[in-house]
Amino acid sequence: MEKSRSDNLTPKQRSLCMSRIRSSGTKVELKYKDRFSGQEYQPEGLFGKPDFVDWKNKTVIFIDGCFWHKCPIHWNEPKSNKKYWIPKLERNAVRDKEVKLAYQNSGWKVVRMWEHELKN
Repeated sequence: MEKSRSDNLTPKQRSLCMSRIRSSGTKVELKYKDRFSGQEYQPEGLFGKPDFVDWKNKTVIFIDGCFWHKCPIHWNEPKSNKKYWIPKLERNAVRDKEVKLAYQNSGWKVVRMWEHELKN
């Protein structure tokens, strides 16, 4: 297979790499699972799939990946397949705002943390 000019992997290699990216149970989430003890970790069926829920204090916590949620510090525009990635990442950012509003309108507190804030 031929490599893309802006990618150092073949399409097959890139596909394999992308298929291994986890949407839940990430290293950062698991590392801080103890820090958020007393809060439920990834409860099923909640809108927006919060990473942690504090039912007593009506708080949802999201740990956002810098690439997937367009971190203002670390996000870099993809170099390949922009027609796919840019709209997808824009939808993620819009959905994040919708989820935040939905919880706030229901009387919940929303905490969003960037993965880079928790890596150290």
